[in-house]
Amino acid sequence: MAGLAAALAPIADGECVLDPTIVSRLVRRPREESPLDELTEREREVLALIAEGHSNDGICKQLFLSPKTVETHVRHILLKLGIGETHEYHRRVLAVLAYLRG
Repeated sequence: MAGLAAALAPIADGECVLDPTIVSRLVRRPREESPLDELTEREREVLALIAEGHSNDGICKQLFLSPKTVETHVRHILLKLGIGETHEYHRRVLAVLAYLRG
């Protein structure tokens, strides 16, 4: 019982504990190509912050970018993901769904 408690202690402290073999397999597994592959590193950062619920202003503060720069990144993300103008859907939500699926 003490061994189990010791093994669970890091998890209880909020640490993520994964077997290195599993991590290696996940990283090396073949992936299907995705429109996400077309995003730059900065666009991925912006999309991740959108997925966390940040507004453009919040993204500006997090990444120390101007509002115009964030707007440009968001526009490029939507274009690269093939998310056009529509009144039927929220485009940022569609972008986050693509991010989560990727």
